[in-house]
Formats: sequence, C-alpha cells, structure tokens
Amino acid sequence: MPTTHTSVGCTVCGCVCDDLTVTVADGRVTEARGACHLAEPWFLSQNTSAPPAAALNGHPAETGAAFDRAAQILRAARYPLIYGLSRSTTEAQRAAVALAERLGGTIDTTASTGHAPSLIALQQVGESTCTLGEVKNRADLVVFWGSDPVLTHPRHMERYSVDPVGRWVPGGRAGRVLVVVDDHETETARRADLFVWVPTERNWEALWELRALCRPTPPAPEEPTPNPSSRSPALSAELLAGRGKGGEQDFRNSHAPGASEEASRAVPPSLQGGGRGGGLPALAARIAAARCGAFFFGAGLTRGKTAHRTVEALLQLVTELNDRGRFYARRMRRYGDVAGADSVLAWQTGYPFGVNLSRGYPRYNPGEFTGPEMLARGEPDACLFVGSEAAADFPPAALDHLRRIPVIALDAPNVESPVPAAVRFTTAVYGVHRPGTAYRMDEVPVPLRVLLPTDYPSDAEVLNELLKRVR
Repeated sequence: MPTTHTSVGCTVCGCVCDDLTVTVADGRVTEARGACHLAEPWFLSQNTSAPPAAALNGHPAETGAAFDRAAQILRAARYPLIYGLSRSTTEAQRAAVALAERLGGTIDTTASTGHAPSLIALQQVGESTCTLGEVKNRADLVVFWGSDPVLTHPRHMERYSVDPVGRWVPGGRAGRVLVVVDDHETETARRADLFVWVPTERNWEALWELRALCRPTPPAPEEPTPNPSSRSPALSAELLAGRGKGGEQDFRNSHAPGASEEASRAVPPSLQGGGRGGGLPALAARIAAARCGAFFFGAGLTRGKTAHRTVEALLQLVTELNDRGRFYARRMRRYGDVAGADSVLAWQTGYPFGVNLSRGYPRYNPGEFTGPEMLARGEPDACLFVGSEAAADFPPAALDHLRRIPVIALDAPNVESPVPAAVRFTTAVYGVHRPGTAYRMDEVPVPLRVLLPTDYPSDAEVLNELLKRVR
C-alpha cells in the first residue's frame, strides 16, 4: 500500500527544500512531487542497491571486525584527519568533533574546497546577511555573482529569491530585477534582466569599481571668496583676470563639482559594457533604484589564491549599500548540510573548519590545517572520511597520498568513492532512512524525517562506536 509523506526535506543541495511530497511503496520511493532535476533521481535511487554494511579492503566483512580494524588504525595514527561531514547531520557532526578531540587529530569540512575564502573574509570584515525568507519577502533586486543556480540549486529562484510572491514584493518575478555577473553566459544569465560579463581574475577589480560607482557624490565644497585686503593688489588682480599658472578658468575647470569624482569612477574599458545591458554602470543604476537587494555569490567568486580578498570586497560593498537601503550577502552553499558542519565546529571548537586538536586545544589556520593541503603535503598518516565523495574535489597530490595511507570511509549506499578504503562502512541516509537536523544555506535548521526502512547504521552510530573503542 503506497504511503505519502508531505513536507519532506531534501539534502541534495544547500537549499534543503522542505516542501516535497514523496510517495513510498514496497520499500522504495515511487514519486517525488515538487523535486528538482537533481533531487528526483536521488530520491528514486534510494534502496536500489544493497552493498555490504562493512568491507575490509573492498571485501565484505563482519561489522565487528570492521570496527576492530578501524579502531586499530585510529589508535596507531599519530596525525589522523577527519574530513567531510557535509552529508551528515548535527548529531553525527558532534560525534566527529568528539572523536577528533579524543584522537588529537585534525577535523575539516568540505568548506575547505568551497567557501573557505568566504568564511575567512567574513571573519575580517563581517557580513550583512539574512534568511532566504527575508529575500523572498523584501528583495526587489537579486544579484547572482559567480553562481549558476539554474544548474546547481534548481529551486532557489523558484522558491526563495526570484519568482515567489513576497510580502513587500506582491508582483513576484515581475516586481524584481535579476542580475547575473559571471565570466560566461550561464543558464541563469539567459533569464536575467541584466548580465554583466567580468573575467574571473578581475572580480576584485570589478567589485572595487562598483563600490566607487555606488558611492554618493559628496557635495562640492564652497569656493572661498577672495579677500583682496589680504593679498597684494597686483596678485589679486592677476587671479581675477585669469592670469598666472593655468589661469582662474583652468582652476575652475579642474575643480568643477564632480570632475575629480568622475575621474576616480572611470571604469576600465573591459568592464564598461561587458555582457548584456550596460555593464557595471548599469548594475550601479539598478542598485541605486532598489529598495532591498540580495547578493548571492558562489564558486566563481571563491576561486584563486586571493579569493578571500575578493569576497571581502563584496561584503564591504553590501555593508556600504546599507546606508541607502536594505542589502544582504548570502553564500550559495553546495552540499545539503555543509552550513551545519561549519556551525557545529564553530559551536564546539570556536572555528568553522580546518581545526587542529593535536595539542589538546583547538587551533585554526586555513592552509595549514585544511584537509586537501595537508594531504597534498603528505602529513596525515590516517584519514577518516564522513562522505568520501568529497575527495573528488582534491588535487592529484592529495589523492596520491590517500592511496598510501589507511582510509576509513563512511558512505551512503549509492556513493561511488574516488578513493580506496581499508575499512568502509555503509551508512543510512539522513532524511531517507534516519531522522536528524540539517542546516539550510542561510543557517536555518530543517528537521529531517524517516521515509524508508534500512538495516544500515547512521553516521552518528558508527562514529560513537569508534569513539568508545579508541578510548
């Protein structure tokens, strides 16, 4: 007999939509109404494969033997790394922090291959931000910078940012201006009212130019009235007659109201009219006309060695725009609960990612204590993945090192891991097999419920068992 579940949460991307209607029959999902093109195949694929609950070096094994081998690896490790966590929930993330503390190892999330520059930037300059509900109800200007939500977050525009009717945007899409800034014309850009083309390597420059364009022109200072009595009559006559170096008229032209302002606001030719609709000056005009605006930024803004400086420029822009109205910045998080992983680490250790506990207290230094860089340098002697699919974003040197050290992986049934594991546990999927709490990209907690039965343990259960065995 089919069973229908309403208000179902989905953790495929950072939107964590919780308005789906899922039908279940004979232990399988048969329909997922309201799901996007990413979520629907994910729901329909649940319970279609049944890998062993535990495996040693790729061969099925008893769960007890797998726990023994995993505990042996962790106890013997001098510098272990725990990585991933963005497909888990708050409960499993807390257990992972406790295990890292017990081992004296390093714990890191997938933020280190995604929005790490954003987290570093907001630590420097702060962040004017809001929930997605605030965007839905207030924003009449929506800017996607370096992000293509049509492909990566398919229901973002439909449910949160562009299309929905809001309390102060009763016209929905007709009452909003959609702007896309990117280094190529994306699917989202084709739907935009304004597309601004900016090469990736010039994002920082473009943001500073936009900050200059958006700054109100200060009133010109009043020109002082000459006091002839304080000067020699000859000198005063020369000034009044326009003689001397440059003459009075040249002086007036060079100091005319707005002259120096216009010079300082000159936009580089490559940024003036890039894209479709007028480039940065057109974007500045849209900002000036908006009552409330939201800037969503993604991987296009967080690439490069100095990406944190680029994000700083965006955050500073948004802060300055609040002098004239309501403006917000919001990160486009990739995975379903990477925001939750950052929140749990910050709550437990004081830092959002890349936390080292080898000295008995938390230390934080991106680059030194972030997983991909540590592995590329060959430092960890064991690695525990909570979601090993995250290794697909690692550089080749990191993947090479993973092949030389023992790896423990906690993976969902349908995951194809890019790394070989000495010990692999198949774990239940949160929001399908197990309840839990996931955090949306705006740090709003969303409860997850059980849809299907399973015999697999949860991430939290495996991590807590390992914690018991390494004590």
